[in-house]
Amino acid sequence: MPVEGKSDMERIGLFSEMGYVTIGDKYKSLYMRPFNEAASKNRQMLSEGTKTLSALQAGYFEPQFVRIFEGEAYSNPVQLRRRYRLAESKKNVGKAFLPSNGDKLPCGLGSYYGTIGGSYAYFSPQLKSRERYIPPGKNFYTNPGKKGSGFGYANLTIGEQYPHEPDDYEAERIKARKAQEEHRRLLKGGPFRLNLYPQEYFDSNPYFSDKPLPPVKKSPPKKPGAPPFIPSSPAKKSGGMKGGTFGPYPSYSAEPYVSKKSKAVTTGKEGKVFHPSSGPKSRPVTSIVTLNVTRSLNAKNYKTIRLTSY
Repeated sequence: MPVEGKSDMERIGLFSEMGYVTIGDKYKSLYMRPFNEAASKNRQMLSEGTKTLSALQAGYFEPQFVRIFEGEAYSNPVQLRRRYRLAESKKNVGKAFLPSNGDKLPCGLGSYYGTIGGSYAYFSPQLKSRERYIPPGKNFYTNPGKKGSGFGYANLTIGEQYPHEPDDYEAERIKARKAQEEHRRLLKGGPFRLNLYPQEYFDSNPYFSDKPLPPVKKSPPKKPGAPPFIPSSPAKKSGGMKGGTFGPYPSYSAEPYVSKKSKAVTTGKEGKVFHPSSGPKSRPVTSIVTLNVTRSLNAKNYKTIRLTSY
């Protein structure tokens, strides 16, 4: 038992080492090993072999050739049709109907030979006698219409001619100006205006203002600043002569190598090393993939199982 740490059995989680089943067995190579070893030992079921199709009865399941219409009477289709015609002819009351004369064929256009009736007077091409045409009497006569559109021509309308009225130049403009002057004369004071008209929230020009600008403020004169600090001498770089430090390096002190004292191992009365009790032990866990394979593929369904692809 090791002095420090856990033993192998405690790491696995078993109380004792399991026994081995195959101690002393011969090694069997998995190369060229049959899938079913029992099928290659002792006598197996032997069949007669496959049978080929031939004219003999050996290639069929029945010992004799079984016919479908075996034991049925032979029927002649020609004889059956004759019997049917005789049975139908007995249903006739008299002889077959024969017309007195054959069909008459017409001999050209316009002839009535071969028709059921003769010609009809309604379809005769002769002209009928008509009475003499007497034209109706004449209408009353009027003077012809006068030429012209009526506008700008005298004595073309039914009534009298309209009197001439002068048309001044820009008459509409003069009338509108007179109406506007009359309207201004009737007004009293200027137009009424309100300061309640809604205005936009933002001005169109944000830099525009009605108020006068304040006078420009003069900036105070700048005071001269203090001169920058300039050291008396530049910084010194560290080197072998300790020039860049504020003080000299500490003096070297020799320290001899001394090994640390090992702690004494606590032992019991019997002189054995004390080991605390170990915590809960764990066992080797089978993976989920192995469990699913064992459940889906076992000794009962390994012949009929189908592989599933995802």
